[in-house]
Amino acid sequence: MHIVIIGGSFGGLTTAFDLRRLLPRGQHEITLISKERRFIFIPSLPWVAMGEKTIADISFDLERPLTSKGINFVAAAVDRIDPEARKVHTDSESYDYDYLVIATGHRSANEAVEGLGPFDGPGHSLMSPPEAEEASETWSAYLDDPGPMVIGCAPGASCLGPAYEFLFETHHALKQRSLCHKAPITFVTPEPFLGHFGIGGFGKIRQFLEGELEDRDVRYHTSAEISKITDNSVEMEDGTVFESRYSLIIPPLAGVKPVAEAEGLANPKGFIQVDPNYRHKDFENIYAVGVAVALPPVEETPVPVNFPKTGHMTEQMAKIAARNIAADILGGEKTSHDLMAECIMSMGDQGAHIVADPVRPPRNVSELSNGKRWLLAKKFFSNYYLWKMKRGATRSPKWVW
Repeated sequence: MHIVIIGGSFGGLTTAFDLRRLLPRGQHEITLISKERRFIFIPSLPWVAMGEKTIADISFDLERPLTSKGINFVAAAVDRIDPEARKVHTDSESYDYDYLVIATGHRSANEAVEGLGPFDGPGHSLMSPPEAEEASETWSAYLDDPGPMVIGCAPGASCLGPAYEFLFETHHALKQRSLCHKAPITFVTPEPFLGHFGIGGFGKIRQFLEGELEDRDVRYHTSAEISKITDNSVEMEDGTVFESRYSLIIPPLAGVKPVAEAEGLANPKGFIQVDPNYRHKDFENIYAVGVAVALPPVEETPVPVNFPKTGHMTEQMAKIAARNIAADILGGEKTSHDLMAECIMSMGDQGAHIVADPVRPPRNVSELSNGKRWLLAKKFFSNYYLWKMKRGATRSPKWVW
């Protein structure tokens, strides 16, 4: 059997390492294809945007860890997927597969808002390493001549946490430099309330975030629908205009081009509909994990807010998919479980630890705690995760996410 995995981030790497442990080496070949040569710890991108970390600090080269485990590594972008022929095409090679795992992540749908940027408009983002590096460069220049700024999320966004992290990080940096009076911050979000996060909120997260923003004199607007970003303003659909010298807005996401264009593979937004085992609804030999998966929102909101997919949730999907592919090949019980979310949000001088289990309400666990210890834990975990994944270890102590 030949299993091809597309994507070298949380989903692809976890699936590859778990499958290698589950399947006999001499009988089953595993190939991972990634357009990026390096694994990048995406949750640390807000620190890159703030100039506190570099991409080199939060990444490692994929080839050695994969090949040391007997996994083929191909550094190439996938151009086309042919589910009927069971082939994956790059610009130079084609790969036949018996099973395919799609862990391709997302494309930032910047076309949703005029001027969203950063490379096709004046807005900034941090949804990819190049965007985070661009945000860092322009942030440094902004500090030399600060002014009003707008931070937030576009309609239909699903990865909302980084906007909150960047808000807290920027305020902390401004406070350290005694610049808060020169740089009023406005936070705009499509969420019906702070801390909705696309999962309907949980516990006392709403009250916590409202208090934290109010303590920092940050104006916030919920059910906000951004329509345009210019060099000096952020415009809303209702005609409201916020002055802004620096605008960082999280975009909505869409599926990557080869997934979106493959006939019968994805929905109109380019995401893949799967069953509880993360198997494609129509192609029994295709699995999908992570951001590539189509997950419906928990509820309808006045302005669209989509369901989030964190690195922790992606790991859970990858582990389920790997076990089910192994069960397909070797025989055995299939597995599935409800996703839970555990993460640490950096808040500049402290952190907040968040647990929602399961992610979709109603929940058995809704926990929130904050303090400097959680900021230290987040910094530790980013280094620990890179260390363990370099060694092909996909198990983590429960608390660390």
